[in-house]
Amino acid sequence: QTQYTQTALFAFQVALFRLLEHWGITPDALIGHSIGELTAAHLAGVLTLQDACTLVTTRGQLMQAAPTGGTMLAIQATEDEIRATLPEDGDQVTIAAINGPTSLVIAGDQDAVLTLGEHWKTKGRKTNPLTVSHAFHSPHMNSALHDFHNIAQTLTYHPPRIPVISNLTGTTATTHQLTSPQYWTDHIRQPVHFHQGITTLHHQHHTTTYLELAPHP
Repeated sequence: QTQYTQTALFAFQVALFRLLEHWGITPDALIGHSIGELTAAHLAGVLTLQDACTLVTTRGQLMQAAPTGGTMLAIQATEDEIRATLPEDGDQVTIAAINGPTSLVIAGDQDAVLTLGEHWKTKGRKTNPLTVSHAFHSPHMNSALHDFHNIAQTLTYHPPRIPVISNLTGTTATTHQLTSPQYWTDHIRQPVHFHQGITTLHHQHHTTTYLELAPHP
């Protein structure tokens, strides 16, 4: 259940960061994936721990309360390939995350997502259903946006002390973006441009060491 998963991931990521910080390891830049960018914003000084916790718990609770009946599927394909096969209405299934050059996640109505997955299976592409309760980063999240924005407006934001790479743009987030309640509201609904973000870090010559602070091995 995402209301617990998001808070647990946030706590775990912050704890690992503080441990590394205690050992004298500090980053030149931060990038997260979905909830991970909220963690990054806190660690960069954009949100206090209390305000970050408020935003994370609000996000998890509202996304948990969104309509069920959706699913997410990872597909071995390029962004252009997936876009060429998406339904024209854009509401049934959308791109939820671009994780690598040929690693994408789609999300939306279960039947539409599975049908698209079967299409790519017949082409010999790998597909992998994600273990999730809802179709995140898709129109299924629209019902969470209004209330989330209202809560986000009550918090205090600060300029980042460490550069944060944006999931929304795949480039370095501006102070205006990171301190905007609308940015974090759009963050729930729009695709995660993780591949573009890593490419940005590479172009900025952050090529020596990456540390992934997550429970996955």
